[in-house]
Amino acid sequence: MAVNQIMMFHMAVTDMAKSKDFYTKLGFTVVQDYGQGDQHWVSLTAPGGGASLNLTTAHEHMKPGTMKLYLSADDVEATHDELEKAGLKVSKVGDDLYGPGSGAKWFSLSDPDDNKWMVAPAK
Repeated sequence: MAVNQIMMFHMAVTDMAKSKDFYTKLGFTVVQDYGQGDQHWVSLTAPGGGASLNLTTAHEHMKPGTMKLYLSADDVEATHDELEKAGLKVSKVGDDLYGPGSGAKWFSLSDPDDNKWMVAPAK
């Protein structure tokens, strides 16, 4: 029997308020917010659905700032401009993500704990 899909993943964070602010500016919606201090969890969903992101200050064996994740956007350049205007620090838009001549635009950004995100068009 095979699994169907990733439904949720945890990400260790150090400052929940800063992390929630970052991810809501990125377009995620808070679904649940429970606990506090070093036992705080916030579940978020992306606008297009998919696996939920669960931010947590209960780090268990995770270390903040060690994840690299990818997001898709229909219009990478417009998304870049929108996030920059929202106050997020984004890299310049690059070309040819999938190799020379691919024309695929992309950019990157980091959350408050330095987890890396790449934004690219869906293949």
